[in-house]
Amino acid sequence: MNRSTSSPSMPVAQTISGLSIGEYLIRRLQEHGLEDIFGIPGDYILSFYGMLEKSPINVVGCTREDCAGFAADAYARVKGLGAVCVTYCVGGLSICNSIAGAYAEKSPVVILTGSPGLRERTNNPLLHHMVRDFSTQKDVFEKLCIAGAELSDPVTAFREIDRVLDAVVRFKRPGYLELPRDMVSVVPHLSHVFPTQNTTSDPQALSEAVGEAAQLIENAEKPVILAGVEMHRFHLQDELTALAEHTHIPVAATVLGKSVIRETHPLYVGLYEGAMGREEVTKYVEESDLVLMLGTFMTDINMGVFTANLDPSKCIYATSEQLRLKHHHYHGITLPDFVSELAQRKVTCSKRTIPDGIRMTMPAVGEITDKPITTQRMMQMINPLLDDETIVIADIGDALFASTELVTQGRSEFLSPAYYTSMGFAVPATLGAQTAKRDARIVAVIGDGAFQMTGMELSTIVRHGYDPVIIVLDNHGYGTERWLHPGDWKYNEIHPWAYSKLPEFLCGGTGYEVSTEQEFHAALLKSWNDRDGMSIIHVHLPENDASTMLHRLSSRLGARV
Repeated sequence: MNRSTSSPSMPVAQTISGLSIGEYLIRRLQEHGLEDIFGIPGDYILSFYGMLEKSPINVVGCTREDCAGFAADAYARVKGLGAVCVTYCVGGLSICNSIAGAYAEKSPVVILTGSPGLRERTNNPLLHHMVRDFSTQKDVFEKLCIAGAELSDPVTAFREIDRVLDAVVRFKRPGYLELPRDMVSVVPHLSHVFPTQNTTSDPQALSEAVGEAAQLIENAEKPVILAGVEMHRFHLQDELTALAEHTHIPVAATVLGKSVIRETHPLYVGLYEGAMGREEVTKYVEESDLVLMLGTFMTDINMGVFTANLDPSKCIYATSEQLRLKHHHYHGITLPDFVSELAQRKVTCSKRTIPDGIRMTMPAVGEITDKPITTQRMMQMINPLLDDETIVIADIGDALFASTELVTQGRSEFLSPAYYTSMGFAVPATLGAQTAKRDARIVAVIGDGAFQMTGMELSTIVRHGYDPVIIVLDNHGYGTERWLHPGDWKYNEIHPWAYSKLPEFLCGGTGYEVSTEQEFHAALLKSWNDRDGMSIIHVHLPENDASTMLHRLSSRLGARV
């Protein structure tokens, strides 16, 4: 059954005149709530950088363009919209990987980039930074963004800015705006009237969909909610909690959706990761006769390398891209409207028992010894320190797998590129998250391999006086790959760094080097209570150390590798 409807919106007219293209862009970014922007200047974007610096938007200069992209991604995840500003090609093409990750994981980042002026392009000259032809960079980003535009026509420039920004906010994916440098200060001669789009659902379709969902819930005997990343992106955490509490339906989360509900909530049962996850959680979810998949994407990591066993005929699948109730498809309904209406509906259903021992637990730290520190013991020591103001950032590898054992509380957040899985995310993401929420206590867990990719962005963190706790897991190489492809492979080795010495030449922060439980615990407490600057804890791990989740992953995925 395919119910096709329209999605009307109510325009609110507003007339704009007298602004240049660059000024209008800055104004619209501010109206969307942007307060900070990341990037690196270059000659093709310098005039726009001058406008930015004179505006209320705070410009955060980074050490590398890809780091600026990761920072803007994390900022968007915390704040709701991020932006990165770079020069033509050498800057723009350098952020492709960061923006690809933002697209894959639904992070609303605006890419602002300069390009050669239109008058410079006469007779197709070979200008510096240029690759193949003038449209190459734009063509690349068409594959990585939900919408894009070159602001080359004063008549349409304002309208194109509105269109791209509206798409970024609506779909929670990156958007691309290219400013030829001789267009930045151009003032269009025509007044611009633009509508403020308020995307709403078709009321009849929404009522019918919510009614059908309510009926399915009322008829279910063993329902469960599987919450995903879009509950974060659309700020639906309160609606999710209200729905669970009204109906008494237990909640599991995907890896990308971790922290969407406080993990100490009595209705929370843990992370669902197919056969990669805890057996009791996997069994509980897959034995359900109704699974409400809210904001959940069917990625291989979320679904335990596709070992998930979920029957579509027993699922309500609601994302920003589709709404499917069993085999019924609805159109013209937004995810926020559907979740909000369902949460407000007083639906009753069978109260499902949550077995003892299935809920997320916070194991006691116990005796702290002089034994070698392990990832599992580290997480046990970090857990009691987490509170509402904590943001946990985990890079890819066992930094992520071990960190899934942390129990988030209240409004604490968990950030990781758990689907796109790009190494090097965490340090620049720490910069972005701290810029978005300056008073937050941020702890970042990073493998040594990932740290060596982007770790020098600590320089910007020190420059701004931020105070995160950076934990570097040192097993002298790519530990996850050792488990996925066992053998004495030299390609997994990396050169050792004295990570605890970095504050000395970065001229800020405090470093710690630890190998035992007692040393780690002491360094953790000192750094946690130190708000004067960043702290970096260099943790020497046994080479064969691995989290429980990495053991499960290697057993499932190793054969494919």
